[in-house]
Amino acid sequence: MRPRQWAKLTSASALAIILGCLPLSAETPLNTDATLGIPLPEQPELRLPDVAPQAPAAQAATAAIPSADAEIATGTVTPGSRPQDPTKQDAAAPLDTTEEAVTLDIPAVEMPAADPALTPVVKSPEPVEIAPQGGPLRTVEPLVPLPDVPKVAVELPPGSEFSAAIAAALPEALMLRRLGERERNEIAAAYKANENRPFWVGAKGWNEAGKHIATQLGRAAEDGLRPNDYGLPAFEASDKAKLAEADIRLSAIAVLYARDARGGRLNPRQLSKLITPTLYLPSATEVLSELAGANDAGAVLAAYNPPHEGYRRLKAKLAEMREHLDDTPLVRIPAGPPLKLGMRDERVPLVRARLGLGPSEEPVFDRSTALALTDFQKKAGLPANGILSERTLAALGKPASARGEEDIVAQMERWRWLPPDLGTDHIIANIPEMRVRVMRSGKVVYETRAIIGKPDSATPIFSHKMDHVVVNPSWYVPPSILKKEFLPGLAADPEYAAKRGYVVTRTKGGGISVRQPPGERNALGWIKFMFPNEHAVYLHDTPNRRLFAGERRALSHGCVRVENPFALADQVLGPEWSHERLKRLIGSGERRINLPQPLPIHLVYNTIVVGDDGQITRFDDVYGFHRLVRQALEQQGG
Repeated sequence: MRPRQWAKLTSASALAIILGCLPLSAETPLNTDATLGIPLPEQPELRLPDVAPQAPAAQAATAAIPSADAEIATGTVTPGSRPQDPTKQDAAAPLDTTEEAVTLDIPAVEMPAADPALTPVVKSPEPVEIAPQGGPLRTVEPLVPLPDVPKVAVELPPGSEFSAAIAAALPEALMLRRLGERERNEIAAAYKANENRPFWVGAKGWNEAGKHIATQLGRAAEDGLRPNDYGLPAFEASDKAKLAEADIRLSAIAVLYARDARGGRLNPRQLSKLITPTLYLPSATEVLSELAGANDAGAVLAAYNPPHEGYRRLKAKLAEMREHLDDTPLVRIPAGPPLKLGMRDERVPLVRARLGLGPSEEPVFDRSTALALTDFQKKAGLPANGILSERTLAALGKPASARGEEDIVAQMERWRWLPPDLGTDHIIANIPEMRVRVMRSGKVVYETRAIIGKPDSATPIFSHKMDHVVVNPSWYVPPSILKKEFLPGLAADPEYAAKRGYVVTRTKGGGISVRQPPGERNALGWIKFMFPNEHAVYLHDTPNRRLFAGERRALSHGCVRVENPFALADQVLGPEWSHERLKRLIGSGERRINLPQPLPIHLVYNTIVVGDDGQITRFDDVYGFHRLVRQALEQQGG
């Protein structure tokens, strides 16, 4: 090997030894451990392995390398002595190659005694052997043994797997016909409060509550409701998205059913301004809350239908009618001009056959045909005028059973307008029947004939509470009568009112008020029964008691006149105010007597009543309200 190459190799080896010894410089402070903060033992002196012999030229080259750090030594380290400064060392002096390499043997650090409070309870794991790297090392043990970590099982709330699907399906699934925006928002809020978990489905389909609700919805026709309005959603048990949509849709259908059962199918005030019942429609929040917390959700849903005995009898009659097929032969009667008494028409034999009458010699619309048609119109809720009109012709084209079902359903609908609780004690005035009854604990304790409003001044339909009675009342002429009768009369004769016993006073607004003072001729008689309401109607006496003998008693201006008012007063005022005591007040000035407690009163419109024996009694549709309800339901179904 050439001298120059040998010198380069020797210099490189020396430089590697110098760089490897930098961290072990004897000048480095070794007082404390930076991590543990404890004093470290004194380190033994280090001896580096021999360096391969170098040629003199190479040694000179190595000695001539400038030192970057005065602490770096290039000579031999001997025990108990510091390395010589290479700048002071003779560059020609030979290196000592007689010393053998030593193995670094660092003694174990003595740790302070462990605090008992910090001693782990778990058993220390076995020491871990670490593979030696470049020389033998001691076994390393962890300072603090790791405890055994138990396995944690996290259980999600039931139905949580549907949350995302329900949140995505809510907007579209709630778009149900006749379900209002308020109800949709309440249903969405109910799901949000339930963390978008389902109410009625599980992994395999309907849960028990969902099955009960679905069963009740399938019985909607039994209560005169339309099953098509509550069609159950279809789904596959394996399709999570469809299950979520079905759960939402069932909630919406259940809410719609509950509101329909309470009278929400129609708005009575849109039928007539005189039909003003207070509907007790449940909110969607109420329905879902009651169903979700019920043992039998189907029974809770069914309970939204009227609980009244009159309704139950109608429901039973409806089921009975549907069991029997109509045996009345259907006869198709061609369209044509209206037929009246005495007219000749080729359709007359067909009309007679449809009404169950025998054949006639001539095709004349005679009296027997007109009477039979009048009876048919009465039962069908049509104007009973004996004229074969277009509407009557359409009604004749339906089976009798179908027509009877429609009548029953329309009457059942009006029962939904009543409060669920009529009151243990209450008064019920059936306007078409023209009778007033006092009920106590479900039994009639008193009833009397009544006079109701004329068709052009109909008695309104609503519920309220009677709270007082007035003896010797004054009668204030209502605006309708004032406008129709008194103003034209006063215009023609300024003494028109005075001659008839009325007192005319000027009001602050410049109008007039006409009052009839108490007395024998007073239109209200001697007593009136008050339940303040928007229509200003009430029950009262009348000086024309002979009118009660007539069968058709739609004669008043809207109020209900009772035949024996003092007997009725005995029922509502209690034993403190006897019949005799009240009569002693007559003629002594107007007196107000409060009822012991307010008594619910219901002015109803029942044209079809089913008795205890199951027989149907029909009353005239005096104001056409029954016909309005039936037509509205038919149009809604279409």
